[in-house]
Amino acid sequence: MGRLRRSRTHHARRDVHRAARTRVRVKDLDQIQDDMTPLSRAKLEKQPIDEDKPGLGQHYCVECSKYCETDLALKTHQKSKVHKRRLKELRDPAYTIAESERAAGLGVDNRQRGVEEVVKRMEGMEGVSAAASGTASGSGSSVPAQSA
Repeated sequence: MGRLRRSRTHHARRDVHRAARTRVRVKDLDQIQDDMTPLSRAKLEKQPIDEDKPGLGQHYCVECSKYCETDLALKTHQKSKVHKRRLKELRDPAYTIAESERAAGLGVDNRQRGVEEVVKRMEGMEGVSAAASGTASGSGSSVPAQSA
């Protein structure tokens, strides 16, 4: 049996830190959908010259929230598979808090129901309560149930 390795064993921890790194963090889909409104889209496409951004901030893809160096680079990016995938993701509406509450059963149900549906529901509830009380008294005990 050989010796145990004592080095090069921290890659799992390193990869977690790389995944959570904020240096390469891009905008979330709901933030991009807010940017796609006509007013903010026009503002983002006509930005003032900024020397810190690629291409002086003049060639911006709103859907991907990405700056390009030249107009040619922006046009080739818009033809790319990455850009088309992002467009497909943005077609769906953003996930909202109200949607998550509805999924958890906390939403408001204002649907009108007919009389038949309400009666059927009440009968179902009576059957469930009768079955629950029947199983509680008939639990296999030899002592007879007392009635008031």
